[in-house]
Amino acid sequence: MSKIYAIKDVELVLEDGTVQAGHVFIQDGKIQKIGTDMRDEAEVMIDGQGHQLTLYPGFIDVHIHGANGCDVMDGTEEALEEMSRVLPREGTTSFLGTTMTQSHDAIERAVENGGRYVGRQKPDGSAEMLGIHLEGPFISKDKAGAQPLEHIVPPQLDLFQKWQTKSGGHIKLVTLAPELDGALDFITYLSDEGVVPSIGHSNATFDQVKEAVAHGAKHVTHLFNQMSGLHHREPGVVGGALLHDELMTEMIVDGIHVHLDAVRLAYAQKGSDHTILITDAMRAKCLPEGVYDLGGQDVHVEGGEARLRDGTLAGSILTLQEAAQRMKSISHLTKHELVQITSENAAKQLGVFDRKGSIAVGKDADLVLMDDALNVVATICRGVISYRKGEELS
Repeated sequence: MSKIYAIKDVELVLEDGTVQAGHVFIQDGKIQKIGTDMRDEAEVMIDGQGHQLTLYPGFIDVHIHGANGCDVMDGTEEALEEMSRVLPREGTTSFLGTTMTQSHDAIERAVENGGRYVGRQKPDGSAEMLGIHLEGPFISKDKAGAQPLEHIVPPQLDLFQKWQTKSGGHIKLVTLAPELDGALDFITYLSDEGVVPSIGHSNATFDQVKEAVAHGAKHVTHLFNQMSGLHHREPGVVGGALLHDELMTEMIVDGIHVHLDAVRLAYAQKGSDHTILITDAMRAKCLPEGVYDLGGQDVHVEGGEARLRDGTLAGSILTLQEAAQRMKSISHLTKHELVQITSENAAKQLGVFDRKGSIAVGKDADLVLMDDALNVVATICRGVISYRKGEELS
């Protein structure tokens, strides 16, 4: 019989409340038992020793391009391995590897590589790649942002089907502009296939958003950024996102992409049930300031900002730990609300809540231990300690 491990004497944030001085027992990478009585046969993995430490479900980042010098568009297993290795230091235990608008061949290589990696990845303590977020090329040229204009195309079902086949069915979320020709039928197809259609990089009107929702749109990519804004005579994508409960909304809470009072306003409307924190991070995350590549474009990283030469924001170097800290400071989150926007909502949106997104018996032991200031003390990925505070990246 395999060994039972314990995380003992910590506050537990469970689906139905919190438990003080609780213990979580882990066996074969799964949560085997939760309680307040220590079991003699368990080997202690982490001892909270009565300190003010709280155990949360591991964070899930549904929108991340890269980290520590690597990018999904590199199209190599080594790049995805490195991303998976470094993400636990910020509390992230699973993620969607996110592509960007590029040549068809480059996207094909990236999704094929991503699909292989999802199929081969072992529970070795790295963050688990749950699938692929296809961001572009089916987007608006008017709201391209850092996505290269020359590779943007209207939605093409046959092209997507080719990429989905190449990925082994692992494309889980697609960002597109619903106002483009053929987009509504494409949204319906995605929804019917169990792929999350997300409105993003879009110049749609409010009515076009409403129509997209009627056809199955379920998600909004980085709310406020590269989309038609809220105007009192045309509410645009922002207004549509705020008023449709059918839409889950991502937000990049780095204080750069979105004014923090705009974040606060959106959260007041959408609430913890319909908000997901993301990083939209690129390869410069974890690295010093300098010039880095994003889809063949130079990105200048300085003062915590990642921008193209013309000043356009080009992703972020944000961590989910930082996003959670900032969100807590502006919205006074409860611990359960924090769980929702960092883990639970993402798991539900991706259809993996049966094994991710909460601390419950039978689920993967994806866990993050944090202090009261939401600093990561330790991260566990599928039952393996992936990070401890004070350990440096090699």
